[in-house]
Amino acid sequence: MTIYLDHLLVPSRDRIAGAKLLADLLGVPWSETGVGPFAPVYVNDGLTFDFDEWAEPFPLIHYCFRVSEEEFDAILARIKAARIPFRSNVHGPVDHRVNTDHGGSIVYWNEPDGHQWEMLTVSYARKP
Repeated sequence: MTIYLDHLLVPSRDRIAGAKLLADLLGVPWSETGVGPFAPVYVNDGLTFDFDEWAEPFPLIHYCFRVSEEEFDAILARIKAARIPFRSNVHGPVDHRVNTDHGGSIVYWNEPDGHQWEMLTVSYARKP
């Protein structure tokens, strides 16, 4: 049997705002209501991010999306249009640059609840 990741919970102060922001940036559908108390973001046909309101403190989590070059450019344009600070290194300062050290393009940004999002075009975790 092949194992697939189906959904992840994203702890949030405001599940609607968090889900809407991520869906808008990624250019994917979302809903204010889902199964249970969640605001789902439909990342692709097989993966949903369920935003859930949690009491603070909650863990800050790193999420990474692998996308095509075309998708990368479109998402980065939406990040820039939303004036969201981004950076080229995971723990680096905001530099509004794209990292190309691993043979692709990588950027990082944080959303209002503090979670760190990464977008890349070539997985450095899975070398060909």
